[in-house]
Amino acid sequence: MGKYDKHFIFQDKPNLKLPQYRHEIPEERAHRIVYLDKEVFPGADFYCECLWFWPRRTNPDDPPGVPAHSHEFDEVICFFGTNPDDIHDLGGEVELWIDGKKNLIDKSFMAFIPAGTEHCPLRVTRIDRPIFHFTAGPGAMYE
Repeated sequence: MGKYDKHFIFQDKPNLKLPQYRHEIPEERAHRIVYLDKEVFPGADFYCECLWFWPRRTNPDDPPGVPAHSHEFDEVICFFGTNPDDIHDLGGEVELWIDGKKNLIDKSFMAFIPAGTEHCPLRVTRIDRPIFHFTAGPGAMYE
């Protein structure tokens, strides 16, 4: 690779500190693959995190992974199913609240959350097959 070796991120951020309002998701439910912010890559003007949610490891009675909050920056929240015969089939269900409205989604999706918009709670209520999740925003740190 050479010159751009530092541009490849292969692991989660060591000693990741999430904002106080957000708790870590137990690895038996989901596993973070990679995380990017200005501390991982100095000069990065946005953050991104990617996770896998596993089938047999979720409980509808679990508390929401992320409670209601807002950011000073736009954010994209995405969930993608892994059905090769139907790429739009999420293979589960996600509950995502936006501006006080509950949305139940069972298709692969990307949600654009404008800066200042209250969003969440977020809950993965059903998982039939692995679900890939990523979120990103033009904030150098997730706050």
